[in-house]
Amino acid sequence: MTISNNKVVSLSYVLRVDDQNGEVIETVEASRPLRFIFGTGQLLPKFEDHLQGLAVGASFSFRLSSADAYGNAQEEAVVTIPKSAFEVDGEVDEEMLTVGSALPMMDTQGNRLEGVIVEVRPDEVVMDFNHPLAGDDLFFTGKVEDVREASEEELSQGLGHGDSCGSGGCDGCNGGCH
Repeated sequence: MTISNNKVVSLSYVLRVDDQNGEVIETVEASRPLRFIFGTGQLLPKFEDHLQGLAVGASFSFRLSSADAYGNAQEEAVVTIPKSAFEVDGEVDEEMLTVGSALPMMDTQGNRLEGVIVEVRPDEVVMDFNHPLAGDDLFFTGKVEDVREASEEELSQGLGHGDSCGSGGCDGCNGGCH
């Protein structure tokens, strides 16, 4: 069976920045593969394009430019927030406000976001809401571990959370490539 729309795909892979010699960002082992339903918009479109038609046991190696991955870092995604927005019961937990910390946030429309603190000022916190891999080219090497038909339940409800994440996580599981 080959990878095509509405198939459950299991992959092991190594994600590096730039090329095959770049820094390793994520490793997903065959014992705990990334599982997803192909063609349902769960992963980057160009990532899926490189996998289409591959069979179980096939190896893959490809590069995604930043434009085909998470785009370039956007200046408008770096915002200054009043420290008062971090108050709980009238007090700010200063230990929580550490440069480099990733914090779950919510925008004015109620959408959940994750931001990284880049600067803490006396009355403000500067946070970067760009995807952690924005601006980076990505290089994947891996193997197709399994391909099977998705059940009607999986197609209507998706895979269970624990089934859809690799060892390093995913966008809904604290950062990652897909």
